[in-house]
Amino acid sequence: MEEKFMREAIRLAKKAKERGEVPIGAVVVYEGKIIGRGYNLRTSLQMATAHAEIRAIDRACKKLRSWRLPGAELYVTLEPCPMCMGAALNARIDRIFFGAYEQKGRSLTAQLAGANLLNHTIEVVGGVLGEECAEPLTSFFSEMREREKTKKGK
Repeated sequence: MEEKFMREAIRLAKKAKERGEVPIGAVVVYEGKIIGRGYNLRTSLQMATAHAEIRAIDRACKKLRSWRLPGAELYVTLEPCPMCMGAALNARIDRIFFGAYEQKGRSLTAQLAGANLLNHTIEVVGGVLGEECAEPLTSFFSEMREREKTKKGK
């Protein structure tokens, strides 16, 4: 079941990549159904908070007409940043499944998940379809570096 929902997050990440965005996708699942989808749109919207997770959580809250999402699970292609972990804690999400690990060590996922902030903890499972989740990110940044290199060479 985890793979099914992660594959939808990967599909959304690829959609972000097609738009020139960092390819990250996320879905919120409640009672076995996707109730919120999102992908990164920071560049398109020029909004620092337009992360995939935030967008998926916002949609899920609207769907359930509540800012609280107990019983919900978040599936995201990249380990969440501290802002997105804060949103998941605020929404009282029960579990987070992520694919690729943040390679630059900027994530505080484990510390925030277990810190009992807001009287809530989140179970976190990493590495779900990790290689499939990492591929769009790896190719995106490789292509971006190549474009930059070509620009400088002209």
